[in-house]
Amino acid sequence: MTQFINTRDTVVTEAIDGLLRAAGGRLGRLDGYPHIKVVLRTDWNRDRVALVSGGGSGHEPAHAGFVGQGMLAAAVCGDVFASPSVDAVLAGILAVTGPAGCLLIVKNYTGDRLNFGLAAERARAFGLKVAMVIVDDDVALPDLPQPRGVAGTLLVHKIAGALAEDGADLDTVAAAAQGVIDGVVSLGMSLSTCTLPGAAREDRIPAGMAELGLGIHGEAGVEQVPFADARGAMGMVADRLAGHLDAGPHVALLNNLGGATPLEMSVLAEELLASGIGTQIESLVGPGALMTSLDMRGFSVSLLPLDDARRAALAAPVAPAAWPGCNPVSAVDVRPLPDGLVPIKPMPSADPARRAYLAKCCSLFMGMESDLNALDAKSGDGDTGSTLAGAARALDAALDRLPLADLTQLYRAIGLELSQTMGGSSGVLLAIFFTAAGDAAASGHGPVAALRAGLDRVQQVGGANPGDRTMVDALMPALDALDDGYGPAAAAARAGADRTATITRAKAGRASYVGADKLAGHNDPGAEAVARLFEMLAAG
Repeated sequence: MTQFINTRDTVVTEAIDGLLRAAGGRLGRLDGYPHIKVVLRTDWNRDRVALVSGGGSGHEPAHAGFVGQGMLAAAVCGDVFASPSVDAVLAGILAVTGPAGCLLIVKNYTGDRLNFGLAAERARAFGLKVAMVIVDDDVALPDLPQPRGVAGTLLVHKIAGALAEDGADLDTVAAAAQGVIDGVVSLGMSLSTCTLPGAAREDRIPAGMAELGLGIHGEAGVEQVPFADARGAMGMVADRLAGHLDAGPHVALLNNLGGATPLEMSVLAEELLASGIGTQIESLVGPGALMTSLDMRGFSVSLLPLDDARRAALAAPVAPAAWPGCNPVSAVDVRPLPDGLVPIKPMPSADPARRAYLAKCCSLFMGMESDLNALDAKSGDGDTGSTLAGAARALDAALDRLPLADLTQLYRAIGLELSQTMGGSSGVLLAIFFTAAGDAAASGHGPVAALRAGLDRVQQVGGANPGDRTMVDALMPALDALDDGYGPAAAAARAGADRTATITRAKAGRASYVGADKLAGHNDPGAEAVARLFEMLAAG
């Protein structure tokens, strides 16, 4: 897999230097590349307890991204998924530890425990006060004698960091950190493994499956489970976590493992708060990429019981931009539409035949979703099918609210419905089409003439003409032939749609940005949708 790196050997040091150059002078590093990779606060003066954490790289922004006021004094970075050496850890301790001492926050992996532990012993031999806590928040494998340390580590950083920043002594900071460790639980799920720098991705997780409880180094999870949607995935994670929760309010940390989009993470946040444990979540950290596993397309949830001390520590200000804040969970604040935009609902009226006709059209568009998306992916952004299907679903649900017996008002009502439910330029143009058709019908035009008037208005506003490779190429000939019946209209629409496959220079729509080699041989998806609609109507 192609990646934006130079070499595997230099990826970590170059990434650290990139972080430091963009940190506005807040962060620096110790000399010692490539073996010693320690990021530290430039404003640190050793007058308080120093928090030091770290481990293998590949989990960015953890850990170097959380160095700064209110969190870590230093982060010790290893190579990708590899523990830093004893000397590197010792260098970090010595660089930031003063009379108040140092707390090492270590994730529960053998290499980290050994290297941080030995470095602590050597630092104590120098006369420094050093305490160490081991984070073991992963509950994926309940019978494992040494649970892994995962994203719950960041709650330890934040709460212990707030106390250290306020001047608490080492025993107090260490006890608070251990309290968080004793209370926090985490579980992750992913649709893919991760891609190591310079290596091919391991395709361990088949399509239609997700892996539950996999580790942040790409290690296999406890089981592979069927995947259907975000709700089912989050519901499974929430159900597994529910058995580990105390009564009372919790803070949740929703972590992006690296490859999920912000859009997906917001959907997962909604599903987490709507899940069976949602009522116990008082505040939320994230969603965001906090402790990643390179580009793993997954998420994890960490939960910690709250008390007043923890609330205060989580709310304390910090300098690291990677910390997204801890925000109270609230209901969705829905405000009324401004005056003039509240839709005027038409008076419903029944017409069983017309209702069945419209329901059949809606069903067709819903059934074409995948085909039209695939066709649109050749020349656009791959969403024509979804846009039309979404509008069709909304219109189908609204059929009993429409003035079916009054064609003039029905045209206008369909235009209003599409303007509210159909996204993109297609929604606007079709809303104009039906609204203009309704106006024409009110002026005495017959059904076909009214639709032609709607198309004229669309052309005036949208600027598309026959030959521009849009739905107009199928719709105009179909309407011109419609007085002769659905059969001739369907034939004309099909000919127009198929002709778009020979048009290699689009003059309107997103296809106008696409090269001729991508357009040749593929029908315009909007024209194809029109052709299929008339073909269905012709078939009866």
